[in-house]
Amino acid sequence: MNRITRREALGVSAGALTALGLTAAAATAAVRPPRTSPDPSAGAAGPGTGDTVNEVYLGRRIRITPGTGGGHHGGHHSPGLPTVRIDGQELHVMRNADGSWISVINHYETYADPTSLARAAVRELQGSDLVPFGGAA
Repeated sequence: MNRITRREALGVSAGALTALGLTAAAATAAVRPPRTSPDPSAGAAGPGTGDTVNEVYLGRRIRITPGTGGGHHGGHHSPGLPTVRIDGQELHVMRNADGSWISVINHYETYADPTSLARAAVRELQGSDLVPFGGAA
């Protein structure tokens, strides 16, 4: 009697799933839109200096405008935060005490400025739409 053990079955299954995952990752990378350079009309220095950013990154439109002082997201955030939008949807951003930035997409990784934060959010979204903050659909 030649029976397969549970350990052997799990090993074969794990190997097959790994191969499937690697194949899917390679296919996703192959269909990813090419990187594009920033819009020449956008501010070169970025929103930390009060400039407006308007660029296409990995096929997604990023717009960052300086904070106005009236608050954010219905007025429950500190005034002066920039407004970061990805394809017209606002990305909730926060500034840390050390001057770094985080977003609602990833609270565990910090970024030097809102532009690099928005680009990281685009990569993290992997083509998905940004859902409005607050759960209202």
